[in-house]
Amino acid sequence: MLSNFVPLASPDINETDINRVVGVLKSGMLVQGENVGLLETFFSDYLGAEYASALSNGTSTLHLALITLGIGAGDEVIVPAFSYVATANVVELVGAKCIFVDIDENTFNIDVNKIKEAITPNTKAIIPVHEFGLACNIESVMDIAREHNLYVIEDAACALGATQNNKKVGTFGDFGSFSLHPRKSITSGEGGILTTNNPGYSAKVRILRNHGIEMQDGRMEFVEAGYNYRMTDFQAALAHSQIQRLDNILAMKQTLAEVYLSEINNPKITLPVVPEGRNHTWQTFHVLIDDSLQQNEVLEFLRSNKIGANYGAQCIPAMKYYADKYNLDYREKFPNAYRAYSKGIALPLYEKLTEDTVFKISQIVNRI
Repeated sequence: MLSNFVPLASPDINETDINRVVGVLKSGMLVQGENVGLLETFFSDYLGAEYASALSNGTSTLHLALITLGIGAGDEVIVPAFSYVATANVVELVGAKCIFVDIDENTFNIDVNKIKEAITPNTKAIIPVHEFGLACNIESVMDIAREHNLYVIEDAACALGATQNNKKVGTFGDFGSFSLHPRKSITSGEGGILTTNNPGYSAKVRILRNHGIEMQDGRMEFVEAGYNYRMTDFQAALAHSQIQRLDNILAMKQTLAEVYLSEINNPKITLPVVPEGRNHTWQTFHVLIDDSLQQNEVLEFLRSNKIGANYGAQCIPAMKYYADKYNLDYREKFPNAYRAYSKGIALPLYEKLTEDTVFKISQIVNRI
């Protein structure tokens, strides 16, 4: 039914975007310049956050958030058991301990009803993930965090534009982390944005991203053992050009998702759910297959029919590093996360697709 192979993702880079990048390259001013500032201003204005810092990738944003909050050895951080592994990796990088919590089977987001039982005297923070572009129940997470005096770092890597009760994710917690990877709604190739409403946090992030430099009396002073987590100006130009059409991108993704939701009627396929009061930005259209089906066989069937499907995210405690270190019975402790990992299928969804293409993919999915 499909004449050409449909990849899982494909960034929409047009001539205007390319010309913006070429302009920066021709200028010779390549590192953290005017376009970085423009991108940061857009994010803070769009989200309603006081401060936004552009960094080299989404993982670095989470890393600097943890460092800025002083989280390290002896501390525990609550992390959903189902996410891209970077969410947990950053906790390991600062020497803290991951405390995994299972997800809600309908939304793939952290199960807020299981957070409290994971809190100990060593718990310092929660990293809720807005998985696949759907806002988690961040309001309830914040209630728990306030009750137990915990920091919250929102992993909104996939969820630029997602909301709960009309407030954008990335603005509820102490920090909001966004990715600009090519699978996201807008991309800088690699890149990330870290938002906060705390001026002290913002200042420290900007020092840490740039080798620990603080300007004092017109000269550089190295006040921290910092990192080189800067974004280049041509990367920022690429993202800033695309972000001008963000609302149209998200609207097109919603239209395509509605085609999937209306046309996939295979009883062996469970479709994603969007709870009342929240919206989905559809970074990934993630479905679950029936227990009678094998994930690898379904993926092979879809790929043989020119659909670039893949699994969606990891059950992190089941990954070798975490399985070896924590030795958790992940099938027993995190059944929803393991099912989402082992029975999940990500279908292509991006603004370059047509409704007709998504209709044809849906018909193939119905044949599984």
